[in-house]
Amino acid sequence: MQTSMTLSSIVALFGGMVVLAAIPSVSVLAVSTRSATSGFIHGVFTTLGIVLGDIIFIIIAILGLSFLAETMGSFFVLIKYLGGVYLILLGIALFKSKAKNMETEEVVKSSLLSSFLTGLFITLGDQKATLFYLGFFPAFVDLSQVSWFDTGIIIAIATLAVGGVKLVYAFMANRARLLISGKITKLLNIIAGCVMIAVGVFLIIKT
Repeated sequence: MQTSMTLSSIVALFGGMVVLAAIPSVSVLAVSTRSATSGFIHGVFTTLGIVLGDIIFIIIAILGLSFLAETMGSFFVLIKYLGGVYLILLGIALFKSKAKNMETEEVVKSSLLSSFLTGLFITLGDQKATLFYLGFFPAFVDLSQVSWFDTGIIIAIATLAVGGVKLVYAFMANRARLLISGKITKLLNIIAGCVMIAVGVFLIIKT
């Protein structure tokens, strides 16, 4: 099967998603808390819920972008520019955000299903994720030629990138009861902000 994605675009997409997944956030806090208080397996199931939520948003974004690309023709460039601006603004907000210490809280032990649903609902509750993917993917994927095989590759990339990073957090929280310091938070936000701004600019100037 053929794909419209190149090796460089696959590597770039994977790297970008790894950096973004590492940003201290509600999902990171949820994974760390579940793993630290209830065991590593709960962190794993919370991660699975987060990954499933991301996959749902990815499919919605790709199907929506493909439809727009086919029906809007040259007007689709407006969507591309809006997505680029959105990513740049998001990057600036991350870059300027203040560092905060993230502390885990004591939670009542619960079932693995509860941990899974926690991750899923946290992700689905963030409706901005759809807008993010709408702005992010055009920088890496030719939407006029995207196929189900390409979609499968993107889902695999997201699963490895997002799932892998969250599992690292779960492992560290379980083994060392890791608390993410303000300095580390600030550094990650700066890196992620630069990535967002770079992707946004690339999306706008890409022909």
